[in-house]
Amino acid sequence: MNNFWEWWQQLPYNMDPVIFSIGNFQLRWYGMMYLVAFILTYILVRYRVRREDFDYSTEVIENFFMWAILGVLIGGRLGYVVFYNLGYYLSHPLEIILPFSLSGDVEFTGISGMSYHGGVIGVVLAFIYVSKKHGINFYDFTELVVPAIPLGFTFGRLGNFINGELYGRVTDVPWGMYFPTDPTGQLRHPSQLYEGFFEGIFLFLILWSLRKKTPFRGFLPGLYLIGYGVVRFFIEFYRKPDSHLGTVMWGLTAGQILCAAMIIGGIALWWIARNYGPDAPAKR
Repeated sequence: MNNFWEWWQQLPYNMDPVIFSIGNFQLRWYGMMYLVAFILTYILVRYRVRREDFDYSTEVIENFFMWAILGVLIGGRLGYVVFYNLGYYLSHPLEIILPFSLSGDVEFTGISGMSYHGGVIGVVLAFIYVSKKHGINFYDFTELVVPAIPLGFTFGRLGNFINGELYGRVTDVPWGMYFPTDPTGQLRHPSQLYEGFFEGIFLFLILWSLRKKTPFRGFLPGLYLIGYGVVRFFIEFYRKPDSHLGTVMWGLTAGQILCAAMIIGGIALWWIARNYGPDAPAKR
């Protein structure tokens, strides 16, 4: 058993984040996991359209995914800038869009820094835009897509894990891991795997099992916001806070503050959908 834990704890050192390189070009598992996430989500949505009572054309689905991908990338990047490092980027605005560090010597860094919560805002805007453009009901459309999202998100966290980023706090539990990107070389919680399971697989199983028996349209997107917010809020206690931020308020991390806002947003969506959505009681 000791041999297993030793292998497990050293696993990150045995994973190469680069699939292959050609000159200066690198294909990394992190980017590949994003691609897998979008493809899997698309397949699940198409499955529901074919097998369940949804009447959406291929054009509508593909148009949404095009805007959703842009929403994730642009929203995720701008969310990181605003939520996590605004002061720095106000002083280095070109680094928001350029893959170079311009502080001191010019250095290629890639586009580093994405915010999940910013990506959520981007996807919500994609839902609103596509619903208006194609004249479809926003609540019905979100009920179709949202149950498929968490399983795709699992692969995003696997990408973080392989990249050796967003690891957890120092621990002494046997399933902790040593990450080559950790300059302190301490045993840490594999918080990326915690998130991949609970924010991904666990939440997917709940939403997928409820997809045909919701009390009102708009229930599933609200449940997703609340469920993700609650799960991520507690996992943040095991995830290492951003080194340049630490805890920001009441001993909570920036991620926990954003998750609290996400929970409130989910409850607000439930209230709006229940009182003003397509299943709202008729006004007399």
